[in-house]
Amino acid sequence: MRQVRLEVGGAVFSNDAPLAFIGGLCALESEALLRKVGRSLRDCFARLGAGFILKCSADKANRTSVQAFRGPGFEAGLRILARVARSLGVACLTDVHEPAQAQLAARYVDILQVPAFLCRQTEMLLACGRTGKPVNLKKGQFVSPWDMVHAVRKVESTGNRRILITERGTSFGYGNLVVDMRALAVLRSLGYPVIFDATHSVQLPGGLGHATGGDRRHIWPLTRAAAAVGVAGVFFEAHPDPDRALSDGPNALALRDVPRFAAMARRIDSVAKKVLL
Repeated sequence: MRQVRLEVGGAVFSNDAPLAFIGGLCALESEALLRKVGRSLRDCFARLGAGFILKCSADKANRTSVQAFRGPGFEAGLRILARVARSLGVACLTDVHEPAQAQLAARYVDILQVPAFLCRQTEMLLACGRTGKPVNLKKGQFVSPWDMVHAVRKVESTGNRRILITERGTSFGYGNLVVDMRALAVLRSLGYPVIFDATHSVQLPGGLGHATGGDRRHIWPLTRAAAAVGVAGVFFEAHPDPDRALSDGPNALALRDVPRFAAMARRIDSVAKKVLL
């Protein structure tokens, strides 16, 4: 099948092109922190010559507990994310959780993301597709890779073929995820750029009782494996002090480790793409 090539803000996503990256904070803890992380990541990927999209949840709506931190609110978060991205000269991505949010988010960000839990919600997919913006479809933890064709077809039905598909692990009993690397090859066969979510793939859902846990030690080996299979991009979350992050800290990269992490992934990708081509 012919592979789609998607360019967003200078970053090129293609299963046959050099690896690009989507990275940033999980939750919008503050504008100052987002700016600090965004600047560090922008400079890192500029040095590597790699495409980069800044990500952050404008509203972290899918928390385990009702007491968990969510951020400044959806529209306020969108304004902050867009302001930071513009000041840094990078494109940005955020997730939407209701169909009515799609058009509003499309005014501020460059890529709309459908969360994994919502990848079967028809109205959500149609609303995102109708904006004409690129749509990143996260594969549900409960969905087989071949069944993601239905999510893709829903977005395609709006006339929008600007699609990314992200693998982020599959439920394996209670409170655990596994990554089947075969899924990356299956998702490639759908014809769209495939992204590997390096940090959410090591989550332990509900593992802390009141919140989701994770084991960041496994980010590196899983990313090495995904890059060897061959993907269009790597998605990750980073924080200056992951142990104090207000969301998803247990499965976040330390900001200081990102340059080494990204360089590793790029080296493996360069070998894999030569083999695949």
